[in-house]
Amino acid sequence: MHCRRLMRALNPKTWLALARREIVPIAIFLGIALPLLAFIEIADEVGEGEARWFDESLLLALLTSDPADPIGPRWFETAIMDITALGGFAVLALVTLLAVGYLLAINRWGGALMLLAATLGGTAISEGLKMGFNRPRPDLVAHVVETTSMSFPSGHAMLSAVTYLTIGALIAHTQESRQLRGYVLGAAILLTLLIGASRVYLGVHWPTDVLAGWCLGAAWALVCWTAVTWLTRDKEPT
Repeated sequence: MHCRRLMRALNPKTWLALARREIVPIAIFLGIALPLLAFIEIADEVGEGEARWFDESLLLALLTSDPADPIGPRWFETAIMDITALGGFAVLALVTLLAVGYLLAINRWGGALMLLAATLGGTAISEGLKMGFNRPRPDLVAHVVETTSMSFPSGHAMLSAVTYLTIGALIAHTQESRQLRGYVLGAAILLTLLIGASRVYLGVHWPTDVLAGWCLGAAWALVCWTAVTWLTRDKEPT
């Protein structure tokens, strides 16, 4: 009897089940809590003006002697403008609608609901925070692209994180290969980072705007993923 209990305890499947019950919830909690805490810290620094030196130093480091000319050749600047467009409202809305349509076509109602909740909720949170903080756009440099809204947090950084990370997680969830899952999530993360960085390079956001957008977007995407996965765990086909 004791031997059977011992063998059951040493069974890899037992350890895997234990990890799913105990370790995964902790990892999810930390994945949400840590970026939220980072966002709160950044917001506090911005509100007190203590992040000004960091923002100004990085923005000025990306410029030539001309405040309207970012460092690098013209073709590179054009490429960055193309990348930043991937985080624009029209592109994200189109990507979201196409992804939702695909999920509905394959009867993944939970995934479609999660993606809509993530993007719509993320947009509302971003716009609400922009009005609440009411932080002006950078005034040290000329804006390479036109902007109209407030600066904190970066909507491009936050909503690209929400949209692309959520879609990446949905695609990765359908892959059996660990390498493919890693590639898809890595691609989503890289795209999110490039879009956020492009906003600083083009002079339309303070670096802390982008850092805050990344943190909040990642946390919100994980909240939506966790909630809908739990609600639909026994309802969707595998």
